[in-house]
Amino acid sequence: MVVEVKIGEFDFADAGQLGGYVVACNHLLRKVGRDNPTIGLLICKQKSNTLAQYALESSSQPLGISEYELEKLYPEKIEGTMPSIKEIEAKLDGQTNG
Repeated sequence: MVVEVKIGEFDFADAGQLGGYVVACNHLLRKVGRDNPTIGLLICKQKSNTLAQYALESSSQPLGISEYELEKLYPEKIEGTMPSIKEIEAKLDGQTNG
């Protein structure tokens, strides 16, 4: 499986690029008789469903396109899970002065 993550919006060219990666993996890494054909997954920040449908219909490669939402990747309560800048500075000051 080839997974590509884009920080921007999906574009037609992205499907072609991912298709090229899938073909390359099939030629360079896949062992016939041992491995199934490579699947490509493109994960992007935004996509038009219509644009994605047209791009995928034009390809014979097994490709998928999905979106991500950064808000869903972070815990609901982020405070307390990571030290604040003041806490880091205090630690560093304690190490250099101690």
